[in-house]
Amino acid sequence: MSVMVARKKVVRKWEKLPGRNTFCCDGRIMMARQKGIFYLTLFLILGTCALFFAFECRYLAVQLSPAIPVFAAVLFLFAMATLLRTSFSDPGVIPRALPDEAAFIEMEIEATNGTVPQGQRPPPRIKNFQINNQIVKLKYCYTCKIFRPPRASHCSICDNCVERFDHHCPWVGNCVGKRNYRYFYLFILSLSLLTIYIFTFNIVYVALKSLKIGFLNTLKETPGTVLEVLICFFTLWSVVGLTGFHTFLVALNQTTNEDIKGSWTGKNRVQNPYSHGNIVKNCCEVLCGPLPPSVLDRRGILQQEESTAQEGPCPRGPGTQEPPAMQGPRQAEESSMKQQDGSIPLPSVVPAPSLSDTEMPEEKQRTPGEVPVPSPDAGRAEH
Repeated sequence: MSVMVARKKVVRKWEKLPGRNTFCCDGRIMMARQKGIFYLTLFLILGTCALFFAFECRYLAVQLSPAIPVFAAVLFLFAMATLLRTSFSDPGVIPRALPDEAAFIEMEIEATNGTVPQGQRPPPRIKNFQINNQIVKLKYCYTCKIFRPPRASHCSICDNCVERFDHHCPWVGNCVGKRNYRYFYLFILSLSLLTIYIFTFNIVYVALKSLKIGFLNTLKETPGTVLEVLICFFTLWSVVGLTGFHTFLVALNQTTNEDIKGSWTGKNRVQNPYSHGNIVKNCCEVLCGPLPPSVLDRRGILQQEESTAQEGPCPRGPGTQEPPAMQGPRQAEESSMKQQDGSIPLPSVVPAPSLSDTEMPEEKQRTPGEVPVPSPDAGRAEH
């Protein structure tokens, strides 16, 4: 006999979020689905630093100063911490509109633009917003069904609208936006310093060893050092150049997306309404301003009821419901309706009708002082 049991299955909101993101640790870690280049970044940093600490650091600590490996370890830990913070955090994803909200926005747009004749192209969905006495256009996102906030843009890789969208960086495996841009900048800055540091002391290590055993013998005995020099040499230009470019953007309070589109330069010749006109103020706002909380609520709880059927012998006890064949029509109908709802069927208790003295049969009515007289049938039954 099968019994339907209703259980509440706890579902987190990150399991139902649209977009192309992956989540780990019960929604605490959020990344893009394309993580191959991110793993390459980890391999290059960990591999190069492991070779440096294993071979050159011990020799340099003895020959020059024990502070060399200590400072290298500080740079390495800081770079790794900012990399993981950039990769595993919410960049500022804006939730999509709910069906009711999307329908209301559509009605609002139709009321503003009017009915568009068939065959004609509808006007662009744009709202004007004023910032620092300057008009900024808010564009409508057809995927998220919202008017994007200022400086927000839709990432085609993650399929999400990101607030203060800078760019999608495959090297960190995530978008770079309002909530993780400062960590991204600190990562490339610390990585530039770490690359220069390792490259410089590798050259010093080769020079010191060459004074003792010669340059060619040093290269033969230390192939790991040669590999480190090559990796640092080709990485140095790109990382240092990227750091310089983003330092320029931070000083102007501008994003990579705005710089590529030429939003505040070129033909538009419109001044950047977000710039304070002061490099120090711009840097403080971008790197030291308050960090807004995530609006996704990834670990919020959604409860869903799940009905499961359990089969097995069902002993009939005092509280067990009788089968429909032994019940009345009305009781069988009520029990079947309860079983369709997925809840546990409960026995229906019908109160027994109470018989008053006036409703009792004549042969069983007696006065308060009367002694009951056994009936003749009862006497025959006893004999």
